[in-house]
Formats: sequence, structure tokens, C-alpha cells
Amino acid sequence: MRSDADLGPLLESPPPVDSNLLRRLQHMYDAGGWVLLESAIADLPADLRWLYESDAVSIEQLEAMHRALGITSVADLALATDLHRVRTLEGMNESVETAIRAALPSLRANLPRIPLGRAADVAEPLLTRLKATPGVAWTSTAGSLRRGQDTVGDVEIVAAADDPAAAIDGLAELPEVSRCLHRSSRRIYLLFERVQVGVRLPPEKSASATLLMLTGTRAHTTALRSRADDAGLRLNAEGLFEADGTQLPCSTEDDIYRTLGLPFIPPEIREGGEELQRAASGSLPALVARGDIRGDLHMHTLWSDGRDTVEAMVDRCAALGYEYMAITDHSPHSSASRNLTIDGIKRQADEIDEIRDRYKPMTILHGCEADILADGTLDFPDRILERFDIVLASLHEAAGHSPDQLMRRYVAAMHHPLVTIITHPTNRLVPYRGPYDLDYDRLFETAVETGTVLEIDGAPAHLDMDGALARRAIDAGALVSIDSDSHRAEMLDRQMDLGLTTARRGWVEPRHVVNTRPLADVRALIDAKRRR
Repeated sequence: MRSDADLGPLLESPPPVDSNLLRRLQHMYDAGGWVLLESAIADLPADLRWLYESDAVSIEQLEAMHRALGITSVADLALATDLHRVRTLEGMNESVETAIRAALPSLRANLPRIPLGRAADVAEPLLTRLKATPGVAWTSTAGSLRRGQDTVGDVEIVAAADDPAAAIDGLAELPEVSRCLHRSSRRIYLLFERVQVGVRLPPEKSASATLLMLTGTRAHTTALRSRADDAGLRLNAEGLFEADGTQLPCSTEDDIYRTLGLPFIPPEIREGGEELQRAASGSLPALVARGDIRGDLHMHTLWSDGRDTVEAMVDRCAALGYEYMAITDHSPHSSASRNLTIDGIKRQADEIDEIRDRYKPMTILHGCEADILADGTLDFPDRILERFDIVLASLHEAAGHSPDQLMRRYVAAMHHPLVTIITHPTNRLVPYRGPYDLDYDRLFETAVETGTVLEIDGAPAHLDMDGALARRAIDAGALVSIDSDSHRAEMLDRQMDLGLTTARRGWVEPRHVVNTRPLADVRALIDAKRRR
């Protein structure tokens, strides 16, 4: 029989969400004060609010679970129902537990999701604050943010701290916090810049297990727990235990995976699919990492719709340690606020030549991002495109075209010998506009046939190709680039990270990526395409 220890830090002593709040809410509702009730419910952690609104539980039952089990999130609910703890509470039974379990898959359907880039921006100052707090050994994002999903339903952070009091006090005092939704000895839920953020601070001996259990999908963590059970062990959010309750020393997630006979599984692919079978067979790919990236081949300056000068972008790329970079401003027909004109190309080239002398040994490529026009031609004539070191081509509008017409435009551009890279192929805008409805298998086949590179774009609004398409592209044999598409020097680093995360979700390895290669290889690829 499992003990309360199986729930680990998820079942801490009654946390003070205002001990009478939930009961008062029911009284208010009974008295007809539903408007006040709706306002008060907004002060609950989002998962409790949506559980109540799913009709799976009453206010009294919500209070009982929160007060007795410390439940504040979907992760808590899933574990408590798995271990049949809910049915042991007064006023609860198996049918209530079954109703909660049935509500879990769709619980966050009503929870507004935010783009990955926005979620990362929200988490960054909290992570910085936690890292600087005495007593915090380490900290990390968790959940869908750590897995790098395109949109994030919550922002979850885990920080290892044997004495978390100072960390919790520090977070509560941040000026960007508009409301504290929940606070207990090892957890705090905040509205930070209008986004709910949950921070858990387990003791250091348990923190790696907490991070592991809060990062993977439920399918992934359930499979890990089953694997532990088969080995006579017990895995939960507090740690990995022998059958007699002895905790095994696992200071990192890597330790836990290793003890279960598996290599470390990267967070981005912990989706509960084939990654566990591949890990068990020793066939997990070595995913592309930041240290593999030698340069950034897509960015914009004041010559088009960028915010910063060429030199500011070059200076930042040099600070990032790149071997090469490409300035690739927009062509005249782009819908950007400013565009590179034919008359401006020579002046921009002169500026880049002057800057090159100050930034040796990094190589600055002079390129452009040319629009693919409605008839499939490019926005600059060939006599102009030939002047550039590298040419990127893009669709920025559909022109009312059908999928077949859009594909014809892409195919024409990929057959153009001067086009090296097709940028953000689906042209989606997260979360406002979906991808083009295209025959992507044909797109990938054409890229392979013509020797054209397809981009994984790190701009938060694109993240394009997404992980699923990126994997299909490399499986088809296409070569990809991972670029920032940055319009600001300060975002070059962040957007490259987002592009890398997206690529890793697509199981992309360094061998699939053009800008993991030395400059000589990149130039050879460009020249080979131009000789076709």
C-alpha cells in the first residue's frame, strides 16, 4: 500500500489560500452573489478554477482537496487520483475521483495559452531572481515551456532549496506581481505580468524528481513510473525509492534515467511517444545544441524593418562567438515597414565592407530576404541577386492563392540557382494565423532535388518549421538552417535559442543543419546551388 510519501512535495501540509475562502465562495453563491463568486474564483490558481468550472467537483470538494492534499495544479490532481487519495477524503468517493480523472485531459482547454516566446520572457526575470537568492541550488522551467511547445498553458518553475523562505519572500515582493494566488512553505503561485506562474521549491534531494515529473507529458512520466515499478522501485515527485522506502541518491534527472536503465532523454522530446523505446534500445539521436551553431544566416537591420544598425547586429554576433553571420534585409515588395531598395544595396555593401575590417575573424555575409512574387519570380532581378553572398527567399503573403498556386511559387523559387534558403516555409503567425495548407512532402522533395535549405525560424511569431514539420523535412533528406530572424541585436541570442528548441522538438541533429558547418562548407553549398 502506498503511503503519503508517494505524493512527495505535492502533499504538503495545508497551504494558506485563505482557509475559509472556498467555503465563503459557496455561501456567496447560495446567497445569489454569483457576480462576487466569479470575481473571487479569479483569485484561485487556474487549474482549480477550471476544475470547478468543469462541474467535476463542488466548492466544498475543491476546498477539501486543496486543504487536505495541497492540490493546486493538474500535476497534483493527476497524482492524487492515480494513488486514489481523493476518494479517502470526507465527502468524496470513487465517483468523484472518476469525474476528476475524466476532466483532466480537457481541463486546460479553456485556459488561454500564450506563445512560447512570451512565456520565456515571463519566466526569465523569475529565474534570474531565484538564481541570485541564497539557498537556491539551481532552478529550471518545467512543463510545456521546458518542452518548448509552440504555445504554453502555464509557466511552471522548479527551484531546489532546502530553505525556501527567502526565495518565496523575494518572488512575492517583485513589482511585476499583481496578485499572489497561493503561497505555502514550498510553493507560490503568482500573477506576473498578467500571466499565472507557479514556482515549486522542493528540497535539493527531491528537486530533480520534481522537475522530471513536471516536465514530461503524463504519458511520458506514467511510462517512467511503470518502468520503476517493474524494477521494484517507486518513482514520484519526491524521488526514486527502493521498495523499503529508502531514497536513492539522484541529484539530477540524468541520475534517475540512468538508474532506470535509460540514457538522459532531452526535455523537448518527452512526449510519451517513441522516445522511451528509442532510449531503451540506445538509438536516441544526439540533438543539435547551442554549441553546434557556428553562425546565424537570417537577421534584419535599419536598412529594412530592423531596429538596430548593421554594426549593432555584428557586434552582438561577435559577442556570441559566431564564426559567420548574414545580414539579410527585406526586398522592396515585402510588407515590412521599411525595405532594402536597389539603390540602397551598394550603400549597404559599402557599410558592411567597412565594418568587416573591425570584426575579424568573424565573416559577415551580405545577403537579402527576397520575396517570392505571385508569378514565382523573385523581388530583385538576377543581376542584383548575383551581388549578394547569400539569398534567402520567402512568401510573406498568400495573394489569395490556392495551395497549388502557393506551391508553384515555392517550387519556382527553389529551382532558382541563386536561392540558398527558403525561410519560415509555413508563414504562420503564432498564435494568430495558422500555416499554409500545402503539400509539405512535395516541398521537402523539391528542397532535396534542388539542394535548397529549409529554415527553422526562431522568431517567436514564426517558430517555423515547427517540430513536427522539421522532423518530416529531415526524414525526407532535406537540409535545414536554424536562424534567429532577429530584428533587434538584444534578441539574437534568445531567438536562436527558440529556433534550437523548435529544432530539437523535431529530433534534428547537427548533421542536418547547414549552420553547424564551417564557413567553407556553407560557401561550397551556396556555390554548388549556383552552378546547377
